[in-house]
Amino acid sequence: MTQFLLAHWLDIVTTILGLAYILLEYRASLWMWAVGFAMQALGIVLYYQKGLYADCGMEFYYLSMTIYGWWRWVSKSPKLGDNRGLNKASSAPQPPKLGGLSIRHFPRRLVLPWVLLMAAIWAGIYWLLVTFTNSTVPLADSFTTALSLVGIWALAHKYLEQWFIWIAVDVVTSVLYFYKDLPFKASLYALYVVIAIFGYFKWRRMMKATYSL
Repeated sequence: MTQFLLAHWLDIVTTILGLAYILLEYRASLWMWAVGFAMQALGIVLYYQKGLYADCGMEFYYLSMTIYGWWRWVSKSPKLGDNRGLNKASSAPQPPKLGGLSIRHFPRRLVLPWVLLMAAIWAGIYWLLVTFTNSTVPLADSFTTALSLVGIWALAHKYLEQWFIWIAVDVVTSVLYFYKDLPFKASLYALYVVIAIFGYFKWRRMMKATYSL
């Protein structure tokens, strides 16, 4: 048992952090970004050891996006003149709050550009993995990496549809990690799928409640 824990300790720790992360995301909590930073820093080591080179490289992007996401969620407060940012008694603007960025829909004008960008990144990462690494799962590894680029950006902008992106990523990643002998993280991503479905409906309710004020 001890030998098993020592062999999988990074998998276990990042799994625990990942569970905390998705639960904080479900609640649209600002602190998800801090937990995510720690999880991704450890993930760099884990994925490199397991030969998941695209995922390893993706963690560096995630680290920068956690900083960007934290800043955007904190700095983007309701605009002046928006009744959601006014004190109903005095009609005076409220000060910015943590996580003041509102949940909103993914802009339709951005759908096609991001789909094309994701496809190009997928192809590019796949070529790099096949050409320069000994990856045994280049297609799936490059797909989840490319789609996650869009997902973390959409999350930083608090778009409701980011949950659909993560559902697709989580399904493929769960299968991939079981195959790569990462049982804890694979189980976590399977759980992510369930939480993401509930997260979508929770965020949608939160968005409707915000715009009904």
